[in-house]
Amino acid sequence: MVVFPNCKINLGLRILRKRSDGYHDLATVFYPLAIKDVLEIGRAPEPGFTAYGIPIPGDPQNNLCLKAWQLLKKEFPGLPSIHIHLYKHIPIGAGLGGGSSDGAFTLLLLNQLFNLGLTEARLLNYAAQLGSDCPFFILNTPSLGGGRGELLQPIPVDLNGYDILLIDPKVHVSTAQAFSLCTPADNGPTIGSIIRQPIETWRNQLTNDFEEPVFRLHPQLRDIKTLLYEKGAVYASLTGSGSSLFGIYKKAGIPALNAESLPFQFEKFELSC
Repeated sequence: MVVFPNCKINLGLRILRKRSDGYHDLATVFYPLAIKDVLEIGRAPEPGFTAYGIPIPGDPQNNLCLKAWQLLKKEFPGLPSIHIHLYKHIPIGAGLGGGSSDGAFTLLLLNQLFNLGLTEARLLNYAAQLGSDCPFFILNTPSLGGGRGELLQPIPVDLNGYDILLIDPKVHVSTAQAFSLCTPADNGPTIGSIIRQPIETWRNQLTNDFEEPVFRLHPQLRDIKTLLYEKGAVYASLTGSGSSLFGIYKKAGIPALNAESLPFQFEKFELSC
């Protein structure tokens, strides 16, 4: 059985406070985008995992897809062994949540494939054990995220009439370092209230707290955001802790960008909302 895990962007991201468990409380709006991996799961004599496409760093045994199977195997000992085939297309380490999506979609697929009867609430609980962004991909609808990102509340975000230009600058950003350089603060209008305002007001109100420290570490990312606005974006931002950035443009308004004429490398994705 095959599914297509998608990615997300963050519409605003505020780091509110550091918690006693070492994590941070944050506020953000998760918005799904149709850049997708390909995930196939089938029965096998023994558990296995094979990845194709964009190389995935680290030990394959630590991949969230396998961890999702192991998590369910503890509760359902009769769950058969499977082999997971994953084709990576979503850029890695770019603030798009591709790995989290793969893990969450594995939970959903196993639930369907083996008729486990897991409710949405239980799937959300399992996803939260995999990672902070994973629960969003169980709902996979625009959502206001709180806590570590796992506390979710669907929120209406109407981007009909707009397109999104996503830029992957091929820069690795350390999330841990980005967090260490941020100063948590819980003041000003909430992201929930800002996101309900017309999109034309977002530029001066809807912020991502990772931008300033990440832009100091990688000045070319600031240049990309400036370029997106210069090219007519209604709103532009870093997503997550980066390094990808996106610009929201009025329908059919996405500009042509010539990589050869720009002082940085990038891959671009054009998406309809």
